[in-house]
Amino acid sequence: MGALLGFSNGVDRLNTWLNKYVIWLILIATLVSAVNALVRKVFNTSSNAFLEIQWYFFAASFLLASAYTLLNNDHVKIDVIYSKFSRRTQTQIDIFGFLVFLLPMCTAILWFGIPFFVKGFVSNEMSSNAGGLIRWPVYAMLPLGFGLLWLQGVSELIKRVAFLQGLIEDPTLKKDEKSAEELLAEEIRKLAEAKAQQPA
Repeated sequence: MGALLGFSNGVDRLNTWLNKYVIWLILIATLVSAVNALVRKVFNTSSNAFLEIQWYFFAASFLLASAYTLLNNDHVKIDVIYSKFSRRTQTQIDIFGFLVFLLPMCTAILWFGIPFFVKGFVSNEMSSNAGGLIRWPVYAMLPLGFGLLWLQGVSELIKRVAFLQGLIEDPTLKKDEKSAEELLAEEIRKLAEAKAQQPA
């Protein structure tokens, strides 16, 4: 189990490192959208390339960040039911979900997605839209994104099994990490306290 936990730690570090850069794709997509709107309004011209590169960046950010979302346990769950069970039962449900749903789904998408990407890459497939872009870079996001998600699913499976065996602490507990909402609330509270301390 030690080697498997080492593998799991490596996958976690990979997806954490990657997420630091993937997050910038959202900003780039936003800037491209703003430039496209500006050019269209000011110069009354545009290109399908602007529209396509926007969704290329968005697709890349969504697919490449999905593994990091799973790592941080921020994916969508039916918490109304899930939260009523003991932590051990929740972990068993997680293991079932990884084995029966997540990993088979990722495997199927990789099975069909890799040939799909290779075909587009070899043929240098272009968009059918006027002024459109080549397609294979966005096709590459399918196997890459789901490959990372598959790896993270295996990592989470290893951690859940190790937790049930008493080898590690609960992997879903976040150590001293605050959500964006908690950080915002804390900042608002500090500003309010600072304003209250100012002389009238």
